[in-house]
Amino acid sequence: MNRPVDKYDAPSLMAKPGGSQFHVMIKPVGAACNLACTYCFYLGKASLAGAPAPRRMSDEVLTEFIRQYVESVTGDVVFSWQGGEPTTLGLDFFRQVVAIEAQFARPGQTILNDLQTNGTLLDEEWCRFLKQHQFLVGLSIDGPREIHDRCRVTKGGEPTFARVLAAARLLKIHGVPFNAMACIHRYNARRPLDVYRFLRRELGADRLQFIPIVEHKDFERTPPQAWDPATLPCDGEPRARPGQPDSVVTDWSVDPEDWGYFLCKTFDEWRNRDIGKVYINHFETLVAQHMGLPSQICVYSEFCGKALALENDGSLYACDHYVYPEYGLGNVRATPLGVMALSRQQVKFGYAKHETLPSQCNQCPYLRDCWGECPKNRLIRTADGEPGLNYLCRGFKQFFAHAIPEVDRIVKHLRGRNNTEVKQA
Repeated sequence: MNRPVDKYDAPSLMAKPGGSQFHVMIKPVGAACNLACTYCFYLGKASLAGAPAPRRMSDEVLTEFIRQYVESVTGDVVFSWQGGEPTTLGLDFFRQVVAIEAQFARPGQTILNDLQTNGTLLDEEWCRFLKQHQFLVGLSIDGPREIHDRCRVTKGGEPTFARVLAAARLLKIHGVPFNAMACIHRYNARRPLDVYRFLRRELGADRLQFIPIVEHKDFERTPPQAWDPATLPCDGEPRARPGQPDSVVTDWSVDPEDWGYFLCKTFDEWRNRDIGKVYINHFETLVAQHMGLPSQICVYSEFCGKALALENDGSLYACDHYVYPEYGLGNVRATPLGVMALSRQQVKFGYAKHETLPSQCNQCPYLRDCWGECPKNRLIRTADGEPGLNYLCRGFKQFFAHAIPEVDRIVKHLRGRNNTEVKQA
């Protein structure tokens, strides 16, 4: 008798949340960083039970991971180096990285690297290396000086804006492509045009990423989905906003309605001045999704589970925001990377994003634009008490209602232009 099919084991379904295409975010120095940003969710990993101590990834782990990653991923491979702060390892570490990558690259295979950095340690030598080896850099900067220095400070509380601005100028001088990544939190969400215009006009960035800061008040000890549902506030209650007594989130978390305001204002600025010239993660993927293409960002995908995180000791976790013992998948020194990435545990994790949506989401007109966003932000209940609603739901509804009519006009224009080009060809 054949065993009943378990959908989390079914190879035919792996292509949805799992599959042979997956991405690993690498933490070669763990949570170690030279800054102490107010809202950082990763610094606390150093003291989390079961987490590896902050230290340099060993040569053994580095080599084994690169070999397995190159062999496991179909087609081209993207290595994403993050932290903590990866540049604290120094250039010699990354010279070793590109040498090992070249050693294991298959014929015809393209290997790419990106580096997320606070920028404070970048200098001429770093920029020459990044340009030579075609690294894409993600540069963390939250806006003009007074906004950036509110949260992004050294361990001694000193401001960092001047050093980050100098890094951006060096990257431009050396022709190193970079994304300006702005964290949107309680203290800058009401200043969308100040943030946008600084990044676009003064910094000269043409790739922008806006990351909403949302953290459960007990995030340092309690992993997502381990909260007691009975303790979570319902949508509309004061506790579902930051800065309120007994709020479910940290004080620096972005207010849901402020997040919607930020997206609406920056969308209008982008549409009026910069469409086709500036890439913005939330807007580009919304256009793509309305053209029938897959989401370009994991948080807007129907399933998750394809974006994993590797710690400096070789431990693999379900996601960058799920680096807790409960979501550990194993270690590359003991279990092949591909086996862990496509394991039943990880596939089940990926399906859970879709399967745990509350009925309110399944009935929402924006379901296919949002898919409940990131599961780690599902820390409030619907008005009738059902758990699993995204904390940012109100903001996303505000944004989608505002932007989608214009997005649909953009899509209609693009399709018309494409049809004309096909006929002319």
